[in-house]
This record gives sequence, C-alpha cells and structure tokens, in this order.
Amino acid sequence: MPNRKPEELQQVLHYQFKNPALLRIALTHTSYANESKVPTTHNERLEFLGDSVLSIVAADYLFHQSDRPEGELTRMRASLVSEEALFQFANEIQLGEYLRLGHGEELGGGRHRPSVVSDAFEAVIAALYLDGGLETARSFILPFLTEGKTAEEDYKTRLQEVVQQDPNARLRYEVESESGPDHAKQFTVAVFCNGERLAEGTGRSKKAAEQHAARQALDRLQAKS
Repeated sequence: MPNRKPEELQQVLHYQFKNPALLRIALTHTSYANESKVPTTHNERLEFLGDSVLSIVAADYLFHQSDRPEGELTRMRASLVSEEALFQFANEIQLGEYLRLGHGEELGGGRHRPSVVSDAFEAVIAALYLDGGLETARSFILPFLTEGKTAEEDYKTRLQEVVQQDPNARLRYEVESESGPDHAKQFTVAVFCNGERLAEGTGRSKKAAEQHAARQALDRLQAKS
C-alpha cells in the first residue's frame, strides 16, 4: 500500500484535478496493475506523453533564458530531462511516497528507485497537461528548471573542451567500484587522460559518478594552472 493517498498529492501540486483518475493512473506502476485483481491502468502511456511535454517546456525555457548556441542548449536540455534530474525533482515533492506499487516492487525498494520515480514524475506532468492544458503543466515544471540545476551537470563536456586543447588527449571513464542494494547503489568512477588518472567521483548512478569525477578533474587542472 502507498504511504500516502494519491489525492493528497494535489495539495503538493497546488492543483485540483477535474479528473482525479488521471493522477491515480500517473502514480500507478506496472507492478501494481499486474497484481491487481481488477483491470487497472498503469502509467507507461502517460510517461511517454510527459516526456514530450517536459522536453518542449524545457526547450522553451532555455531558448528564452539564454542566447547560447544550439549545441549548448541541447546539452543543457539533456541534463534537465535526464533520469538523475527528474529523480531529484521528484524527491523534492516526495513523489515516491504516493506511488501505487506491486508487493514485489514495494519490497524491492521501488519507492526509492530512480527509474521508477523519475518515470512517475513524467507521468504526473502528462496528467497535469491532459487535465489542465500546457500552461498548467508549465506552471508545475518551471520552478524545477533553474540555471542552478543545469550549470553543474555538464562537467564532462567542460573537461572534454579543456583536454581537447591537446589534439592527442583522450579521456576515459572507468567504474572502479559499486556498492549498496539495487535501490541505493553507489558508484565510484575514475577519469583518465591518456592513461593518467586525473580524479575519481562517486554517485548514485554511473553518469552521476562520471560527472563528479569530471568536476574533480577540472578542479585539479585549474589548481595546476
């Protein structure tokens, strides 16, 4: 059973659904639908739609907030709509506590699994969009889309740009260790340049650990210069 009722989430969203069933569907994982004794709709279709709504809102926001070139805007949008970012956004509203999960998924830590929670976040966006239109969805999304949440997430690209000043330089990322249960993995990744170990980083995903390693490498290179 969920820790909190789906209806309670409306207060967090600051939005009253005309069709509350949309929100219930958005919070329903496939595992719950599969175990239900009555036909139950899960959130995968809403997730598909929410991904597109999020992408257009993020693209529109970045386009009007910055005159950066297309390549940088594309990278910034990618960081905003990544699983890591969505998991962070979802945790800000404790979305995992409202999910309807099957028994096995519940026992397996589904409420804290980034893939499950971030997918539900996209589904909630779609539910808002279908119930209240694009502006309702935009009003929900925009507070999450701040420069502060994107500026620090593309250290790999910045490190690549620094090392490419030497045409022969080649970066390589290597997972050195991973620990913890499936729902709370911790990865340690090292970054090498032409075989030289520059730095290491940790994170709850390989991508996050790579970004942390790249940030550490940038700090080290800047300290040398």
